[in-house]
Amino acid sequence: MENEIPKHLLVIRLSAMGDVAICVPVIATLKRDNPTLKITVLTRDFFRPFFREIEGIEFVSPDLKGRHRGLSGMFRLWKELRKKEFTHVADLHDVLRTKFLRRLLSLSGCRVEVIDKGRSEKRMLTRKFRKIMEQLPTSMQRYGETIARLGFSFSEPVPAVRKPLPVPSSIGRRSGTKQGKWIGVAPFAQHKGKIYPTLLTDELIGLLVSRFERVFLFGGGPYERDFAECMEVRHGERVISVIGRVSLSEEMDIMSNLDAIVTMDSASMHIASLMGVPVVSVWGATHPYAGFYGFGQDPRNAVQLDLPCRPCSVYGNRRCLFKDYRCLQGIAPQTIFDRVCSVTDTPTPSDRNS
Repeated sequence: MENEIPKHLLVIRLSAMGDVAICVPVIATLKRDNPTLKITVLTRDFFRPFFREIEGIEFVSPDLKGRHRGLSGMFRLWKELRKKEFTHVADLHDVLRTKFLRRLLSLSGCRVEVIDKGRSEKRMLTRKFRKIMEQLPTSMQRYGETIARLGFSFSEPVPAVRKPLPVPSSIGRRSGTKQGKWIGVAPFAQHKGKIYPTLLTDELIGLLVSRFERVFLFGGGPYERDFAECMEVRHGERVISVIGRVSLSEEMDIMSNLDAIVTMDSASMHIASLMGVPVVSVWGATHPYAGFYGFGQDPRNAVQLDLPCRPCSVYGNRRCLFKDYRCLQGIAPQTIFDRVCSVTDTPTPSDRNS
């Protein structure tokens, strides 16, 4: 119809890194199946590389620590957004600032839908007693359902296929041309309940170095960088830290060359999933049932202990009931190593002996 108003969808997901990465396959599929639909993503500028394979989408990057800080900042942001004439809004975040923002956008005439985070279901999964241990809808499914309620139809997202990309020169000078198998390790996360203990990580890296050509360490922040650089010294030239040495886009390029990566329940798991890299994920206080498992990843590659206290948290931010984080301390590096060998079809010493 000639007089039909062109549809312009605003997708809101400001953080966190892993959650933003999870929404990428949904938006990619939506754009592929609806090529005339105009899509703008409201997120931090730092996360733009996640969307680099999607053509024809726009971005708005708010200054949440400056001019868009607080409710007054959200009001200022709304005045800027309404000039873009959005027709539909999908709030995939649902926090205080986005509640306020979507209310203003609704008053401006936009059709608005907000994600159902399933908070009550997650409380029953993580409560101390009488846990209901059932698989909950994934975050990706919740994102898709939110957008579908706006009237947009699109097919199921398809897991990525690994396509090795050029390694940045800053890392390539040390790694050299790929020979043998490359493994990644990302043992860190935002909260302690999801971080593999450093002594066990040290042992795991030693096992990986004994069997694989290169071991790349991923993470962020000063402590993680210092730890990774210590691992370089301790385990030799086969260990290469990328922390603080490359951009996010370059980090994704490096990941694309990995044969597998060991991660926690963290952003690295979802970034690797975007690149089609097999992930061996280690789970402590959290659980895949909460819906944050890597898209397209084999459930058999989730390494976890069956403890009555697990899961105790959705995000890993609760203090351990026993104060010893036994859910992580009890996972042997050998168990993770064996799973990596299985994923990469690499014989272990016991296989060769038998």
